[in-house]
Amino acid sequence: MTTNMKQMLTVPRFVLNSGHEMPLIGMGTAPTELTLPPKDQLISIFVDAIETGYRHFDTAAVYGSEEALGGAVAEALQHGLIKSREEVFITSKLWCMDTHPDLVLPALKNTLAKLGMDYLDLYLIHWPARMKKNDSEEEIKMAVKGVLPFDMKGTWEAMEECYKLGLAKSIGVCNFSCTKLSQLLHHATIPPAVNQVEMHVAWRQEKMLEFCKEKGIHVALRWVYEQGVSVLVKSFNKDRMKENLQILDWELSNEEIARIQEIPQCRGFKAEIFVHPDGPYKSIEEFWDGEL
Repeated sequence: MTTNMKQMLTVPRFVLNSGHEMPLIGMGTAPTELTLPPKDQLISIFVDAIETGYRHFDTAAVYGSEEALGGAVAEALQHGLIKSREEVFITSKLWCMDTHPDLVLPALKNTLAKLGMDYLDLYLIHWPARMKKNDSEEEIKMAVKGVLPFDMKGTWEAMEECYKLGLAKSIGVCNFSCTKLSQLLHHATIPPAVNQVEMHVAWRQEKMLEFCKEKGIHVALRWVYEQGVSVLVKSFNKDRMKENLQILDWELSNEEIARIQEIPQCRGFKAEIFVHPDGPYKSIEEFWDGEL
């Protein structure tokens, strides 16, 4: 057995409420400073990650990394780094301009086409918001006035259809408050398997963590890992990729945990892009249901 295989096997897996297993450490593929490396370079980076031992990758329609990730998985298969598509866990997300119920399935099919895959392991609603479709990327970034009412029930029904069709093995959400999760669970036939949220030592999400544990929903790196949630790390540097996997080899001391508890709390991304006096969310407090 190679060193990489040994390292890969040390990454624990969590059984989601869908019955499918998800590696607890994954690699995020969002662009740094709003830019991505060229496609060929990005494919090489993702192949390096697979070689290092990563088997869980988190992408999204809005990231622009789906095509390169799919190319990397195909290349890894070709080179024997993995034996089958089933060895990797691929997450992608539905962007806000496709959260109309009629657009969910076409958006997923477009994601799958870019990845060159038949299914996703996990498909998430990226934000509890809907934005007007615009023609240019610049307009997308400036679409504050284009925020539309979000049909949570209809959109989730469309997500459930993606699951029933076998195009997504598990479905879930991102950036939902406890209040919005409660609203979703009220009418969901298939409960979300995951709520992917910002969580770190400066934003510990204690209320959210307790709520998700109660409802059977899965949400410094070692600290996050010790809370019993999965960790998404993002570095395109091969040495840092290896370092991020090394959180499994040690534990925080009681003194270190106590010091972390003293860190002032502040949400990093407040989602101002979805707030507008004429829109459905008129303040940051309203968007997060006061969970700030």
